[in-house]
Amino acid sequence: MSKLIRNNELLLSLKKISITILIIIGFSRCSNTKYKVEDHQVFRYNQYSNITSLDPAFARNVGTIWASNQVFNSLVQLDSILQIKADIAHSWKISTDQKTYTFYLRDDVFFHKNNCFKTKDQTRKVQAQDFVYSFNRLRDPKVASPGNWVLQQVDSYKAINETTLEITLKKPFPAFLGLLSMRYCSVVPKEAVDYYKGNFRSHAVGTGPFYIKFWEENTKLILRKNPLYFEKDQKGKQLPYLEAVAISFIPDKQSEFLGFVQKRFDLLNSLDSSYKDELLTPQGKLQPKYQGKIQFEKAPYLNTEYIGFYLDAKNSPLQSLKFRQAINMGFDRVKMIKFLKNDIGTPAINGMIPKGMGGFTAQKGYEYNPKKAIDLINQYKKEFNDNKPSLHIATNSNYQNICEYIQRELEKIGVNIIVDVMPSATLRKEKWKGNLEGFRASWIADYPDAENYMSLFYSKNHTPNGPNYAHFTDQELDILYEKSFKISDPILRNKLYTKMDSIVIAKAPVIPLYYDQAVHFTQNNVHGIELNAQNFLVLKRAWKEK
Repeated sequence: MSKLIRNNELLLSLKKISITILIIIGFSRCSNTKYKVEDHQVFRYNQYSNITSLDPAFARNVGTIWASNQVFNSLVQLDSILQIKADIAHSWKISTDQKTYTFYLRDDVFFHKNNCFKTKDQTRKVQAQDFVYSFNRLRDPKVASPGNWVLQQVDSYKAINETTLEITLKKPFPAFLGLLSMRYCSVVPKEAVDYYKGNFRSHAVGTGPFYIKFWEENTKLILRKNPLYFEKDQKGKQLPYLEAVAISFIPDKQSEFLGFVQKRFDLLNSLDSSYKDELLTPQGKLQPKYQGKIQFEKAPYLNTEYIGFYLDAKNSPLQSLKFRQAINMGFDRVKMIKFLKNDIGTPAINGMIPKGMGGFTAQKGYEYNPKKAIDLINQYKKEFNDNKPSLHIATNSNYQNICEYIQRELEKIGVNIIVDVMPSATLRKEKWKGNLEGFRASWIADYPDAENYMSLFYSKNHTPNGPNYAHFTDQELDILYEKSFKISDPILRNKLYTKMDSIVIAKAPVIPLYYDQAVHFTQNNVHGIELNAQNFLVLKRAWKEK
């Protein structure tokens, strides 16, 4: 009865939200003139994790990035296969020493119309100085942006003229263009920040295909089509095609799923354990009842899920390489993905670099081999006089089932695993402090270069100085990592990354679990959304049939 009541309350809530959305998008921004906006012109989705700011300087999590992608632009952008493409900069050149980047800006990019501009048409063109201001703001300690690290390699930047921007690096960094595609590096106007001050987070002004029409926190966010947007499709038609984007904030994933089934949402971007078996077969196919009714896509996602080891832990069996290798091969990843993930994901038997990323190869990592695992454990017991080896693994509730599966499997090879379940915030904090012997973690690429993953094992990145949570040290890997910065050819650089990954495999400072996959469930009338390996939502080319 309680579940029925909850579902009825959800439907009532969804109806109220839909009515409110129609009222909001039915009126113009600055008059009482009513627009006729039909359902197929509005794209609706739910963001179950709340958005706390629409300021791109705080575009840290997926929900914020998804919304910000519709509102802002940067110098460059990534296409669906993560190739660097022009955005506000129509072209650029790089100096022979790979340190100076000169960007040439389009002259037809305007900020969203807004009261912050005192011009007659309430807007103005984007100029190179706007990027200087935006970068200064990103670096400003008073702003305290979590994205200030993206400019860590930058020595200086300046506007040569209104349409030319020059950025000089401290040293060569081949992945720099990828960094500039991040939402942190979006251009924002000084007028808007000065006008809205602390409220810029809810009145952010950008250049993107949509502008912020209405935001009631924890309830709904409405974006409207930007009539000044500069991009066009291959036929010369102005983007975006949609008139509006309506985002709801229902925090319960099962309720989100119900809203999608009831066609209240056009997109479902999660596969929660509460309904995964309802949607998908164990083989990762749509259940027969949904075939032909909704669309389902999956693609490689630049996210490696793993269990990390803190190698400086005292009196821990992790000091033994044989022990680390044994537990790497002591459970079946293929079985784990099939039965716990409905075949969404790829077993991580090839190292830390995920499928879909340059540097990934089919080199042999750790496959299921219980006989060899038992032999290695027996060798460990003899060498360290430890007849009952045990290991603590910390996780949050979302991955408890995976850790408990590993726990059961490793018992069979003679290892006692204690699973410590804790809140995500506590897990992050304790992992950073080095207080966890073992921990479940994931690494999502911020930019499309395998340097992302190798930075986890560079010795100068030991926490708290960087993301090397394992405190792993290997001289050969360090040399290769530093050498990679001097190589501009991506093919040659990827060969170095592959070699570094082979060192990680051999030394086993982590247990790679699986390479994640991005999944999209959409209604049948939705088109123009391309899955990408960063799982970022781009709606400027999306459209819906009537």
